[in-house]
Amino acid sequence: MTFANKLTAVAVQNVKSDGKKIRRLFDGEGLYLEISKENNRKGWRFKYRFEGRERRMSLGVYPDVSLEKARERKRQARELLADGIDPCERRKVDKLQKTKGNQNTFESVAEAWFDTKKKEWSESHQKRVSRILKRNLHPWIGKAPINQITPPILLKALQKTESEGKYETAMQAKQVAGQVLRYAVVTGKAERNFVPDLRGALTTPQTKHRAAITDPEGVGKLMLAIGSYKGSPEVCCALQLLPLVFVRSGELRHAEWDDIDLEKKTWTIITKKLKTRKNKSSVDLIVPLSRQALEILHYIKRFTGDYRYVFPNPRSVNRPMSENAVLVAIRSMGYAKDQMTGHGFRAMAKTLLEEELEFNTKWIEMQLAHTVKDAHGRAYNRAKYLKQRTRMMQAWADYLDDLKEKTKA
Repeated sequence: MTFANKLTAVAVQNVKSDGKKIRRLFDGEGLYLEISKENNRKGWRFKYRFEGRERRMSLGVYPDVSLEKARERKRQARELLADGIDPCERRKVDKLQKTKGNQNTFESVAEAWFDTKKKEWSESHQKRVSRILKRNLHPWIGKAPINQITPPILLKALQKTESEGKYETAMQAKQVAGQVLRYAVVTGKAERNFVPDLRGALTTPQTKHRAAITDPEGVGKLMLAIGSYKGSPEVCCALQLLPLVFVRSGELRHAEWDDIDLEKKTWTIITKKLKTRKNKSSVDLIVPLSRQALEILHYIKRFTGDYRYVFPNPRSVNRPMSENAVLVAIRSMGYAKDQMTGHGFRAMAKTLLEEELEFNTKWIEMQLAHTVKDAHGRAYNRAKYLKQRTRMMQAWADYLDDLKEKTKA
């Protein structure tokens, strides 16, 4: 008996096994009817390829599932494939979901965890975590009861992101999943956090060093460009101050007038105010202010001295400057992303303070707010080496001025 490319309801009803081998009648687009050789049992199958591998998916048994219904299930599976989702894996997650309602799914627990933690994070970090949950975790395990997610199930979800070449994002998604599972354990919704078991299972992304200019001649040209930059007083001053103090960009944006003592010539960075996971330092930092830095602050105070932030957002003075403001200025001066970044001023200062000005590495590390410990393993307090660091910061500002003048000549 032969059939056309598309099956008919009558053909499906009448076809029988020949008792010798399994028969397969194809309907098109991967859908076919499989008839067993022993008992004439008829089952619908969907054949497809996912990530380069052939897979087969059961769509139900005939006559419980008609030809029309089988085609509809095939269509739904193909829609998942078009969205980059393996229909077999989605079915596993859906089955897990049905076993336990929706209140303890990964997605619902993640939402509760996010609401609890977000007040501790910066706005940019909130967006980053939310994006990872929505794009890299929820589509694969969001509907699954969190206490029934296993290491292989999570690994499969993470490998989807990894297969797109996004190795760093996959690692970040693993970290987020681990924090959600840890929250589930302490709230009694899961028995343990198994994410540490996945150590080594993902490709370790290559470390990418942020672009920075570290040769004296290049730094001189950069300082000259910064001095010539035309923009708002806030952006110009932030751009001029950043190389002098070489703090993290987020610390500069969140600088508050209450933390700056122009008389004592210091700026105290209170890490608890920042609410950002980017700043890994748990110790407040005192930044000695050079003569050049004080001149910039005295100037900008005429514009923003009545506000909370030294560099407020032009759209709302109750918020700090946008994290892209300085970066956009650097780009507008002609420096590409592989040449210089806001964070690059830290690498620039570290390199030249060590190699050109030959300052003590401990003073430099302390000023960079890196973890520096004494002989007993205790972290230095924020005032450690303050006198030496004050001298170093003034020498650094003078050195930048000197490079700028040499470039002019």
